[in-house]
Amino acid sequence: MGKAGVALKQVLETYNIPQNQLAVEMGTGRPNVHRWINEQADPVGDKILAIRDALQKINPEAAAAFTKLYWEA
Repeated sequence: MGKAGVALKQVLETYNIPQNQLAVEMGTGRPNVHRWINEQADPVGDKILAIRDALQKINPEAAAAFTKLYWEA
């Protein structure tokens, strides 16, 4: 599985963002977020952008960290 899940897990833990909060902000189910952070599934391209956008609304620093971790990994 991919780097998006690793980056997302690290950001959610670092910034204390619950999976459910991200899921609600994205308009998706928490099971999707769970699968991503546990590397059971990879979010596709448009979901990467949706994750970034949702994190931006929740915590801009978390969004920046996710983007950096994702692109540098």
